[in-house]
Amino acid sequence: MPFDPDKDKVLKKWKCDETGLIVTINQYDKGEAKLQIGPRILKKQDGTDRAPAKAGRLTIEDVLWLYDIMDDIKDELTDLQKPE
Repeated sequence: MPFDPDKDKVLKKWKCDETGLIVTINQYDKGEAKLQIGPRILKKQDGTDRAPAKAGRLTIEDVLWLYDIMDDIKDELTDLQKPE
C-alpha cells in the first residue's frame, strides 16, 4: 500500500517561537497517534519564514521548551488512545 498524503493528519501542533522547532501529533489513516519532533522553521532577516528544515540536534532552549509542554503532549496522546 503506497503512502497517501490525504490520509496523513496533523491532530495537534506546537511551535517554539524562540527556536522555530515544531512538534506535532500525527495520525496516518486509522493508525496510532504519534509524536513528531521537527521540522524547524527559522526566520529570514526580513522576518518572513524560511523553508522548513530538519530539526537536527536540539539546543537547551528546545529541551526546556519540550519539558514545559510535555504534560500537554502526554495528555493529548493519552486522550487520543482512549477507546471510542
